[in-house]
Amino acid sequence: MIDAAATRRWAPPAGARPEQLMILLHGAGGDAGTLAPLAEALHQAFPQALLLALQAAAPFEGAGPGRQWFSLQDLTEANRPERVAAVLPALRKAVQEAQQASGVGPAATALVGFSQGAILALELSALEDGLAGRVLAFAGRYARLPERAPQYTTIHLFHGADDAVIPAAQARAAMQRLGELQGDATIDIASRVGHALPPVLVECALQRLRSHIPHRTWAAALGVVPGLAERQGRPGD
Repeated sequence: MIDAAATRRWAPPAGARPEQLMILLHGAGGDAGTLAPLAEALHQAFPQALLLALQAAAPFEGAGPGRQWFSLQDLTEANRPERVAAVLPALRKAVQEAQQASGVGPAATALVGFSQGAILALELSALEDGLAGRVLAFAGRYARLPERAPQYTTIHLFHGADDAVIPAAQARAAMQRLGELQGDATIDIASRVGHALPPVLVECALQRLRSHIPHRTWAAALGVVPGLAERQGRPGD
């Protein structure tokens, strides 16, 4: 389900050990190169990070030569969770292998997805809390709104107000649910933006990464979350 040979990399200076790991997931019809502008912006802001843009193995069923993580044919609210779930084991394995190879722990790992890739990032964080310290979901949604909020993953939602593919209402619904569940989440919605990755949302993402202090960090300082101090012994946020 993942074309490992097509993975694109942005690495720290030669000989430097990565301090963060960012795994990028493209949307349907895209490929590993589609998110290159976003990866380059992230790499410029965080030169000590290792960035990996993964590529789906399945050919896109629509027009063009791109790839897709799961089929969009006859996609419904009822069958979307099942299709997404089928992809998650391979993606989880790829993330864990990248962490082991880079020496970067889960707390310093970020999953960054656009559209279909954002769906996978959100659902993987729901499946395995703490696999990544942060999720940056651009123009995405949950396949099914979560029943529990992650304790060890911060969710950052970015959306265009005029998105006609995945309406911004999906991001708002996710934010509302995570708030009700006392999850750690943020949302940025850009006016006059459709289903796209414009510079304004990229800049929002950079600001969130630079300035947002996860709730779990405050909780750990107060001794609220059992076992969190040990988890944050790994390379942190």
